[in-house]
Amino acid sequence: MRAPDSAPGHQADEVSLPAGIVAAVASRPADSLLIERGMRGAATGDSWLRRLPRDVADLCTDWGLVPDGSPRHGVCALVVPVVGEAGPAALKITWPHLEAATEHLALRHWNGHGAVRLLRADPPRWAMLLERLDADRDLHGIPIDDACHTIGDLLRQLRVPAPATVPRLTAYAARQAHDFAEVLRAGTTPVPRRFIDQARALADDFAREPTTQGWLLHTDLHFANVLAGVREEEPTWLAIDPKPMAGDSAFEIGPLLWNRTTELGTGSQIRWSLRRRMELACEAAEIDEDRARAWTIVREMDNALDLAADPTATTRVGLAVAIIKAMQP
Repeated sequence: MRAPDSAPGHQADEVSLPAGIVAAVASRPADSLLIERGMRGAATGDSWLRRLPRDVADLCTDWGLVPDGSPRHGVCALVVPVVGEAGPAALKITWPHLEAATEHLALRHWNGHGAVRLLRADPPRWAMLLERLDADRDLHGIPIDDACHTIGDLLRQLRVPAPATVPRLTAYAARQAHDFAEVLRAGTTPVPRRFIDQARALADDFAREPTTQGWLLHTDLHFANVLAGVREEEPTWLAIDPKPMAGDSAFEIGPLLWNRTTELGTGSQIRWSLRRRMELACEAAEIDEDRARAWTIVREMDNALDLAADPTATTRVGLAVAIIKAMQP
């Protein structure tokens, strides 16, 4: 039965935005990659925030939903607990950016196997209705070795052929090879030049590999992007927020290295801890460690160069260099 507050003709109340989502998104320019590709929906952070409460209310009215708790948020999305005809769910609305453009397609493709189940989507409004998970239980609450094994197991479960609509990893590799070469040509480099040259060569090799659609990838599977499921069957861990791409599964390992960093130790412990995480996840996921290390070097160089101009990101850039060093043969 539809809840009275969401009956036809009733306009749902607007939600109050958490201060965290406002701080995270305010003043962002519209995503240039969306604009370059001629995709619909590009919006500045401020304009998106202004319309967000109304969008939530309109979606609740259109889909017969009633807000059922305090909204949660990440760095670019609001998640509102709701109840509808099918029971508890979660309404997610994302600030428009390229990484999230095909999230609904990936979740529909996985169909709840290893990932949160998509119940409904409205791509023009960047909105999805998802099954309700336990937002207070992620992999930060279990020992690091167990967490790495869990991520590896999820990556194996999620390994299915990618739909043709998901961006290809080879295109990413080609862009990075070009960008790394431009940094080298510029002369002064913000991180050791030999590592940039290594990352350029690896990215170039990856870009030249035979073009196949490959596997459907979850490119951001870290400890906070795995939540406990609350399905009727046996409790399980499920992936969220996939940022999907298509290609080599060895690309997926990186995010578990640059999270839970306080547990890496100091000095020589850091290399051991990083390689231990990779070993555990690759074994569970059945991923080749050499390729995972190579892709991690490319990804962390991308991160390091992207953040190098930000004076507040010195620690993160230093971590990127430490990870790249730990990935050396």
